[in-house]
Amino acid sequence: MRHIKLILLGLAAMVCVLAALGATPAQAEEDLAPLVASLAEGGLSDRAKAIEALAATGDPRAVPILEALSDGDLMVKKADGTVVIAKKAGKTLALTDPVTGEAMGELASGALDKIKVNNRLRRSIRDAVGALTLRSKDAAVRLIAAKSLFDSADPDSIPALEGAIGVESDSTVRAAMERALAASILSSDLPEDRKLAAITTITAMGGRDALSVLTPLANGEGVVAAAAQKAMTSINNTLALWDAGQAVWYGLSLGSVLLLAAIGLAITFGVMGVINMAHGEMVMLGAYTTFMVQDVIRTSLPGLFEWSLLIALPLAFLVTGAIGVAIERGIIRFLYGRPLETLLATWGLSLVLQQVVRSIFGPTNQEVGTPEWMSGAFKVGEMTITYNRLTIILFAMAVLFCLMLVLKKTPMGLQMRAVTQNRRMAGSMGIRTNWVDAMTFGLGSGIAGIAGVALSQVDNVSPNLGQGYIIDSFMVVVFGGVGNLWGTLVGAMTLGIANKFLEPYAGAVLGKILVLVFIILFIQKRPRGLFALKGRAVES
Repeated sequence: MRHIKLILLGLAAMVCVLAALGATPAQAEEDLAPLVASLAEGGLSDRAKAIEALAATGDPRAVPILEALSDGDLMVKKADGTVVIAKKAGKTLALTDPVTGEAMGELASGALDKIKVNNRLRRSIRDAVGALTLRSKDAAVRLIAAKSLFDSADPDSIPALEGAIGVESDSTVRAAMERALAASILSSDLPEDRKLAAITTITAMGGRDALSVLTPLANGEGVVAAAAQKAMTSINNTLALWDAGQAVWYGLSLGSVLLLAAIGLAITFGVMGVINMAHGEMVMLGAYTTFMVQDVIRTSLPGLFEWSLLIALPLAFLVTGAIGVAIERGIIRFLYGRPLETLLATWGLSLVLQQVVRSIFGPTNQEVGTPEWMSGAFKVGEMTITYNRLTIILFAMAVLFCLMLVLKKTPMGLQMRAVTQNRRMAGSMGIRTNWVDAMTFGLGSGIAGIAGVALSQVDNVSPNLGQGYIIDSFMVVVFGGVGNLWGTLVGAMTLGIANKFLEPYAGAVLGKILVLVFIILFIQKRPRGLFALKGRAVES
């Protein structure tokens, strides 16, 4: 009998618990509904108390209600006094239950009264919303709230921030809250010791946002102003270092672009001694190959768009490589030993290729999309690193080292190096120098084509694309050392970084002129560039 009583008591307890759990949402709704209704009762002072009561519940559903009140969207039905959220829907107002969010039909604006608030109440609402979002269960919501309070720097938010910091467990969110608290303290009339501690927090934060907080204080007088000025000096010195790092990054980015454009020119110029003014058009044709690949994928196989650049790479290499072999066999081989005629012939060929592309695709820029994995950016300190530039730098390094492997580990590379060092001796050893010339020109043109694939992500794809890189490519090759790949790498990165450091002071055009003058003076001292290569240039 005793066991039966215990079982019955246990079942009764379980029923009570289940009933309580089942009633929890409804009970919470019942608790919130009277507070919402009280917003429409009494005067502004009564409304302020109702706002405080809503905030004290800690219920996240109070946030949209208070925001609607601040925006003037919280209204009362004249017929029965029901509080609703009303949004304009054509000529009428669409009604929503503020607690449950359920639609309640539509009414004409004349059937509703707006619940009025003044600026003091709006400040109270902002503080209440801030307190509610600072205590949200979602860390992302708390972080957004902390950043918003940092931007507003409202002294009224100090109590809410101090309370939230005391219970915050996420280190990132806690740090954001501490910065928001420091900014709020600096805009308040609190004692100097608290402001000095806040300045220390803002100084540790660093960055341009910190400067915007400290600047109003630094214009004043006293201990706080002196501390703010000292903090700004420290932050500015740190930012100057980050700016220099950003300039180096931009220089490496430009250098990788120059490396891609020049690397094919380096091997053709080094092995064959040909000044190919149509090299830029090979880059341009590679970019247009990318455009055509993406155009086909967009219309026929949209699911492959993320792979479009990887598909375009081998196609661009084959297309431009084949065109390069055709140019060497059809034009260049008749002009060996006549550099001026070669220069003029390839320059004329570049104009022909530009016009052919202009006739087929038109003179305007073509759209080449960026896959999602190359989109966006991330920050390192105060530096912004874009994924497309980072990908191009890594791609340029990969192309360089693959080309080095080809030159050092393959029969074709061995023959190319032999012809570079001594053409007549290589010919007497049975190497078909004409074949090596054709393959070298094709290889250089193919590399220019895959450079065009990369450049399509950072520059406009137009018939004039290659013209923007041909002069810089020759400067890189001459400065680094004709035919030397390591020299091409060092030359490209050096000129890229030099350009980016000169641009802020001299401008883009004058910066390029200064770099050109430097190269001319350098070549006077070292005619064969940074890394001289022994070979046919020495013999001649």
